[in-house]
Amino acid sequence: MKVFFNDLLDYNFFCNKKLIDACKKSNGVPDKSLELFSHILNAHHLWNARILSKPAAYSVWQLQPISAWEDIHYDNQRNSFDIVTQTNDFEKRIDYENTQERLFTNSIQEMLFHIINHSTHHRAQIAMDFRANGLEPINMDYAFYKR
Repeated sequence: MKVFFNDLLDYNFFCNKKLIDACKKSNGVPDKSLELFSHILNAHHLWNARILSKPAAYSVWQLQPISAWEDIHYDNQRNSFDIVTQTNDFEKRIDYENTQERLFTNSIQEMLFHIINHSTHHRAQIAMDFRANGLEPINMDYAFYKR
């Protein structure tokens, strides 16, 4: 399980880094893309905090400046790798409150997979937003990453 999650987290890191680099070089990142990528970073941070039973530093839709993206992304990745390294039971269930203060329980495995799947979902929305605004989307397919 550790190898599986480390591979997916590497892929997630690679894709987010490519997107960060492209946005830093762009003169006109669409507002919706800025919101969605900030959300990706914030949500990743929030899920890590839930797993680690720590308070979150960001709200789920907080707008992050592009200049902060790389540091937040690196911290998210480091924390997720630490979680994978230190977890011996990926089926361990963790109680947490969602952003509406409702109580839920999920396994560490489910939470980690959600981080990756959630990021992929919103990166696809960003690709569509890029295209709709005359920008070329970045190829972030898993098969492309593995080549």
